[in-house]
Amino acid sequence: MDLKLNDKTALVTGSTAGIGLEIARALAVEGAKVFVTGRAQDRLDAAVADIRASGGEKIEGVLADAATADGAAAILEAVPAVDILVNNLGIYEMKAFVDISDEDWLHLFEVNVMSGVRLSRGYFPGMLERDWGRVIFISSESGLAIPGEMVHYGMTKSAQLAVARGMAQQTKGTGVTVNSVLPGPTRAAAIADFLKSVSSNPDASPEEHEAEFFTKHRSSSLLQRMIEPQEIASLVAYVASPLSAATNGASLKAEGGLVTTIA
Repeated sequence: MDLKLNDKTALVTGSTAGIGLEIARALAVEGAKVFVTGRAQDRLDAAVADIRASGGEKIEGVLADAATADGAAAILEAVPAVDILVNNLGIYEMKAFVDISDEDWLHLFEVNVMSGVRLSRGYFPGMLERDWGRVIFISSESGLAIPGEMVHYGMTKSAQLAVARGMAQQTKGTGVTVNSVLPGPTRAAAIADFLKSVSSNPDASPEEHEAEFFTKHRSSSLLQRMIEPQEIASLVAYVASPLSAATNGASLKAEGGLVTTIA
């Protein structure tokens, strides 16, 4: 399917690995000019080279920390306008509620929420003026089903849904859309350590750790395995395209059927 992205410019935050890298790859392979962001030059260069090797010819890196106000300002200066903004940058940690300090709450909010708010605030007016644009927040099923072992993370993901829906309300009658995509547990470089940390048998194999995680901690999942980053990227690429014009203000679940509610 031609997603009609050849004349579009996209920026994806947190895009040197994992879901962000695959989103950037999917958009670039579809013909968009894509900017990836990262804090380390070597990882940024590696991501750009990796995407080019996949056939994404129009790909550039922006060295900046999107989690900070200064970093967001640097990104906006380097790339003054985009057609597609994917707010993917995010972090998580497991911590008992009573052990989550004020600093922990504020840090996760700063990285997961304010990174997207600042860049959206910078790019959204231009999209409305040009009468076309896509803003996509990569939230999480944890924004709907708050995990008891990381309440502060779930809070930030719920906040992203609120921001996205509030922005969408301002697009009425335009060609701009604002949506959220909600992945479930997704395979990433650090996931093996995470699964091991919650396993009853740290010496078991990675496959056994994964199986136990879904049996004990995510039993409602219909997929019963980690989602591959490419599976999230495919949905995001469609939502970023002109073909998705009728999807606006939506929270699109891609969590393997983990959330049991209909809405």
